[in-house]
Amino acid sequence: MKNNIWKNGIMGVITGDALGCPVQFLSREQVARNPVTGMRGYGTFHLPAGSWTDDGSLTMAALVSILEKKCVDPEDIMDRFVRWLNDGEYTPFGESFDNGRATTESIFRYIRTHDVRTCGGRGASDNGNGSLMRIMPVCLYAFTMQRAGKMTDEEAVALIHCISGLTHNHLRAKIACGLYFFMVREILTDSTNTPKERTLAECLQAGLDAGFAFYEKDPAILEELRCYDRLRDLAAFENVPVSKIRGSGYVVAALEAAVWSLLQEDSFEDALLTAVNLGEDTDTVAAIAGGLAGLFYGYSQIPSKWLCVIQRRDWIESVCDETNAASENGFGA
Repeated sequence: MKNNIWKNGIMGVITGDALGCPVQFLSREQVARNPVTGMRGYGTFHLPAGSWTDDGSLTMAALVSILEKKCVDPEDIMDRFVRWLNDGEYTPFGESFDNGRATTESIFRYIRTHDVRTCGGRGASDNGNGSLMRIMPVCLYAFTMQRAGKMTDEEAVALIHCISGLTHNHLRAKIACGLYFFMVREILTDSTNTPKERTLAECLQAGLDAGFAFYEKDPAILEELRCYDRLRDLAAFENVPVSKIRGSGYVVAALEAAVWSLLQEDSFEDALLTAVNLGEDTDTVAAIAGGLAGLFYGYSQIPSKWLCVIQRRDWIESVCDETNAASENGFGA
């Protein structure tokens, strides 16, 4: 059976989201009083174990859109985001919750204008992690298109920026999604080797190197790119003390926290526990880290004791399987 990159990545996102859900918004000090050691329920949203939040819902909305449209269609994705917000589609229990301000405002703008080019927030205050947390399906789509020789780097990044911009249209948030794509691509490129030729840290560094090199070609981007300078040298970044890492909703901090957590550990389970125990925006930092960890370690390394409680797991995995089959067929091309 071929490696199912969609199940690896998407289930990594969903599992991280669910792991962090019960301690969402708690400070590091509060989490430390009762550290997260596994999947548990209730807490912040008083939901059973395995419940995932807006991160997983918007990820699944984008994934289902890609599966049904056989492409990345911004209007269709936004239409599904509307149904998520208003009707509770793509959620564990039929109701949206933990809805971010920037995402909600963007959806309301889209309802009024039906313009995917202008609905996303463009201000400095719109640099939350709400597009990064749901960008995995688009990264996987771009990878499969590049693997088939049907998409250039410029086209891939433009697509990822477009889908980030549906809700987070500031360049800083778009760059985070772009850097994430390059890390995804390097992990997937390495996963074709048996055994793997590089460590996760080496894959992440190679992806970031490629991402920085891509963005540095445009002088107009350099000022925003400097926001991510701590990620240029992961050997140094790995040794940054935890006191200098913030698991906040700010997109730069969230990406840093996710990468830092991955560098500290050598397993899916330990990396995600590290991410969640940073506190603050626990579900999203773990979702961002979980996507990358899922791609590198594989679905089989996600603890079965966590998977068995994931809400609507069968549905999520069936969508992943169908999307994998569609991608192997070139999305019907």
